[in-house]
Amino acid sequence: MTDQPVVDLTDPVAMRAYAHPLRISLVGLLRREGPMTATQAARRLGENVPNCSFHLRQLAKYGLVERAEGADARERPWRATALMTRWGRDSDDAETRAAVDQLDGVIIRRFYERAMTWLAGRADDPPEWRAVTGPGDDLAYLTAAELAELSQRIDALFEAYRPRQTDPSLRPPGARLVHVSYYVTTIDNQP
Repeated sequence: MTDQPVVDLTDPVAMRAYAHPLRISLVGLLRREGPMTATQAARRLGENVPNCSFHLRQLAKYGLVERAEGADARERPWRATALMTRWGRDSDDAETRAAVDQLDGVIIRRFYERAMTWLAGRADDPPEWRAVTGPGDDLAYLTAAELAELSQRIDALFEAYRPRQTDPSLRPPGARLVHVSYYVTTIDNQP
């Protein structure tokens, strides 16, 4: 992975290109496990090699993945270009807003599916993990500026743990990959 922490997608075409479940899975896999070939990625994701190869090339067109050094001339691995991806939620352009909504919808569905998969296996987790995992929510009356500050503070809390994502030697014994997802909505005039 490069030293770039974030890829910012501002082009609606790029957002729509990323809003494909397999493409999001490929980027996530490369972020978690480091460089790998299309064959290795296909094996890990239960996909076929030509499909993964095609989608990796598409992701490269939009700067989300790039070629990495291989062990030999035949090996052609890919790597993620950043640890995170952001996209233009603050745009006033109608086409961009539609692309943001499409991508946000795919991401929210993935969060839901991941949570339901976790829930199906939660009984097998040790008690100390069951005690600290699960859904939660909170309510607060905030201005947009306060909400932006809160989001920045949450992001800053995670900064200390991000190096563990790419350097397994930094992971303490017993560490597990944890997915913390959240989305922020307003609920004015909702039951």
